[in-house]
Amino acid sequence: MTTGGTHPSKPALRRRTLLAGAIALPLVHAGSSRALAQDAPIRIGQSTALTGPLGDLGSAMHQGAKAAFAGINAKGGIHGRNIELTTLDDAYEVPKALANVDRFLADPGNFALFNCMGTPMIEAMLPKVVDSGVPFFAPFTGALLSRTKNAHSVFNIRASYADEAEKLVQHLSTIGIQRIGIVYQNNAFGKEVFSAAQQSMGKLKLPAAVNVTVESNASDAGAAAARLAGTDLEAIVIGLAGKPTLEFVKAFRALKRGVTLYALSVMGTPATVKALGADATGMAISQVVPLPSNVVMPVVRDFQTAWKASGATAEASHLALEGYLNARVFAEALQRAGRNPTRAAFIDATWNLKKWDLGGFEINASTPDRNASRFVELTLIGRDGRFLR
Repeated sequence: MTTGGTHPSKPALRRRTLLAGAIALPLVHAGSSRALAQDAPIRIGQSTALTGPLGDLGSAMHQGAKAAFAGINAKGGIHGRNIELTTLDDAYEVPKALANVDRFLADPGNFALFNCMGTPMIEAMLPKVVDSGVPFFAPFTGALLSRTKNAHSVFNIRASYADEAEKLVQHLSTIGIQRIGIVYQNNAFGKEVFSAAQQSMGKLKLPAAVNVTVESNASDAGAAAARLAGTDLEAIVIGLAGKPTLEFVKAFRALKRGVTLYALSVMGTPATVKALGADATGMAISQVVPLPSNVVMPVVRDFQTAWKASGATAEASHLALEGYLNARVFAEALQRAGRNPTRAAFIDATWNLKKWDLGGFEINASTPDRNASRFVELTLIGRDGRFLR
């Protein structure tokens, strides 16, 4: 006996349930498709040196960026979408870098190029990347060649080599040093450093510098060291990178001590400092990001947290912090570009990053011929090979 009205029989109930399920299935599937499209990761590509002569630089920056993106994705990503970084190793070789970039540009699902590395590689990539309209975000070079007025899709963050050289000369002038030597690599990078240092010395009315060049294969590094060691200098500005740095510093230290050596951030990698050993002690290095152990700065504390959470086993370095900062800035521009960003909206968003402070590191975009950061500080290499402020 039943109460409270009539009830359908069990077969009828089963038929209704199946029919309702059949009607509902297409709706659930359609909803899932839309969600997947909206929640699909934003894919970006990077060509950098993970192996080869500068593999330690590329690896450190890559790990720093990965730590930042992992932290952002763990908190829900950008408008609910993860950022997915695909990195291809170019071993610091131009042909491999171009092949990598061609692969990324041919992929319509690749949103942007991120933090590609090396002046020769960037120079070779730029024409095709600019023509493509794909965002070219934070190329790792301080060279002026990536800072051109009409390249709206190219967004440089790090201070230029010219900014670093100017900072070194200003410091020397402030502490009263007049007799300055400059040793620079006989290539575009070295000539930019020399030109900027020379201009800064002219503005500050310092005596003309004694200057020498070194070839990229370091074959004349010993001769350059001997020439500068034979003069009465108080300090030497070093516009060298890689092997020329090692060979020059070792040769000069063997001939003369008591002269302070000043170098740019490209020299201050853990591998270079380790290779120099005791000869690195007392060298002053300009840096384009804060000291990665300076936890007084909020952004460094954030970096340290992300670095530990990522499970990274390498020591937190300036380069790792630089990769982290680049990723944070990328994510901020992406956030401002809207829920379903186009490349054009993202590029516009990068140029609207005005006086944005990450916590001690300011981004102030102006025009494509100027980098968005002017941060440069001097560090000293201590006896244990660590950087000190």
